[in-house]
Amino acid sequence: MPFSSPGPRAVRQTAGAFGAVALIALCAAPAVAADGPAAGLALGTIAPFDKVKPGSELPLSPTFTNTGTAALDKVWLSYSVTRGLGQSAVPSNCLSYTVGSAAEEPGHTQLVCEFDQPVQTGVVYAPERPLTLKALDRALYEHVQVTVDSSAPVPDDGAAAPVHGTAAALKLVERPDEKTPPAGAASSANVAVNAVNTADLQVGGAQLKGKVGDTVTLRVRFANAGPAWVQPQPGQRAAHVLVTLPEGTSAVRTDTLCTNTGAESYACGTGAPWVNEHESRTYTFKVKLDKAVPGARGYVELGSEARPFDHVKKNDTARITLAVSGGTDTTGGGSTGDGGSKGGDSTGGTGSTSSTGGTGTGTDGGTTTTGGTTGTTSGTGTTGDLTTGGSDSTGGNLAATGAGPALPLAGAAAVAVVVGAGVVVAARRRGGRED
Repeated sequence: MPFSSPGPRAVRQTAGAFGAVALIALCAAPAVAADGPAAGLALGTIAPFDKVKPGSELPLSPTFTNTGTAALDKVWLSYSVTRGLGQSAVPSNCLSYTVGSAAEEPGHTQLVCEFDQPVQTGVVYAPERPLTLKALDRALYEHVQVTVDSSAPVPDDGAAAPVHGTAAALKLVERPDEKTPPAGAASSANVAVNAVNTADLQVGGAQLKGKVGDTVTLRVRFANAGPAWVQPQPGQRAAHVLVTLPEGTSAVRTDTLCTNTGAESYACGTGAPWVNEHESRTYTFKVKLDKAVPGARGYVELGSEARPFDHVKKNDTARITLAVSGGTDTTGGGSTGDGGSKGGDSTGGTGSTSSTGGTGTGTDGGTTTTGGTTGTTSGTGTTGDLTTGGSDSTGGNLAATGAGPALPLAGAAAVAVVVGAGVVVAARRRGGRED
């Protein structure tokens, strides 16, 4: 997910501020100012980093050229770094600050380096030594937005207080062996950093118990056991969760992040397009036990987003079992497999993940929802333990379970709506949240 420098909000603020200043200057300056020298800066090509291992260092040494008609007194190089990358040695002529997450973009780190020296036209320059970044344990799909500017960037309104680096200052040096950027080259470039890493997205089911006519609480869960966080491509989402209630039940109240997609099937967002490492979320429903239906089961499963980073498939699907008194006990409270027709039984337990956090510097983000309630008496639903396995799960969205159609085509619009609602929730919750 590429970032502008230092972010779309900052670009708008910067553009507005610079526009106001420019307008004032235009009104106050004599007419001959319009014929002054033109300034322009262009970056050279920066190769992407691929197959990066967590813990490895990434040297970044961008080149640029003054394509204007007059020398510049100083320039600024900015680096917008996603949260899977860190830096250990920041030069003293550079500022570093973190930017909190917004509705559609996660938090990131901004580094701004000021070079107070003349920059001649037509000459290729680069910092005398690379800026070294480090792939953290959570790195997966990362980006670095590099920008060269003749004006100091304005920090985003979500930025923390800037901190000066303590390493030896950098200066610019000429690079006569480097080619000048081609005509039309931009002053900003997005550099992809793809790490060799995994993220285990998983769901946990539950067991419903009660008498016919009871309204009980259902809690099912989603979690990213890490070690990586997952940042999708622009306009996409990392994951969503599909919930189908057992036949013989109906939802009286649904979770705020879930939308009905047909019959008793629901598509649930994750609160933001991205999913942080070790982040979890509990979806809470109020469910009425309308009747006892022999063999009725519901399911919780991950949506259809591609997950090449997720190598653990057995926890992509979990069951919602049903034990109704005053009628036929549809499951006997059992936790056995179902012949492979669906994923492992994840009933009972506390609903917490067992993985431990990764190491590395940088800022964390996301609101982590801790585990649900433990087993209770008849009339309640217990959350599932996301670490439990079971029978092998099958692909596809919600095979026929007797609970209604599995995410019909008409539900696609509902998925988009619930993801949008999740974005709004994330935006409202980002105050005081560090990403």
